[in-house]
Amino acid sequence: MNTASLLAVCRVHQLLPDPEGSVGVTGMDKRPVEGPVKVHRLGLHGDVQANRVDHGGEDQALYAYSQADADYWSGELQREMPAGIFGENLRVTGIETTGAVIGERWRIGLDVELEVTSPRVPCATFQRVIGEPQWVKRFTQAGRVGTYLRVIKTGTISAGDHIHRTFVPRHGITVGQWFSEPTPELVQILLDADADGEIRLQEDYHPVFEKVLRRNGL
Repeated sequence: MNTASLLAVCRVHQLLPDPEGSVGVTGMDKRPVEGPVKVHRLGLHGDVQANRVDHGGEDQALYAYSQADADYWSGELQREMPAGIFGENLRVTGIETTGAVIGERWRIGLDVELEVTSPRVPCATFQRVIGEPQWVKRFTQAGRVGTYLRVIKTGTISAGDHIHRTFVPRHGITVGQWFSEPTPELVQILLDADADGEIRLQEDYHPVFEKVLRRNGL
């Protein structure tokens, strides 16, 4: 059994021009940093979200992507997919990101505690930075989306830190399951888990719930 660990901590190296985007620049150029990095409620110290309307905030403070999913894309695209290329803050191994249960909690290092919140939804900016044709479609179809995280307890993390799952909700719905196959049944399970206090859903879920229910005539 592999020990779950943090392979790299990534933050913005430089803002890249993105004239086709809504704010003209993007913070997608994330690269590994050496040494300890402070984790605040809104993410890593020194990191930047260029588009604060669609990204960031406490419910999307950090983005984690697994080495296993990165390896899949390396095989598909026949190119290296180094830590940070997906815009992730955390490149991890030995623990699921797309397969993480919504609301599960991780402890990284000695004191940082994080909570799985929601899947990453690919956008046109992501496609432009990756530079692969039909990237949004391919990324969506593969369903290897990684997860956003909420910071429950601040502290300091470094590459090489162990990751421990400290809590897994009973509802069992994973980030990837919700992203790829949202159904009215899953909506109800998540609403019930939220109402019972088992998890705390971010507000962005509710308009999506309404769309899923309308699409199914409910």
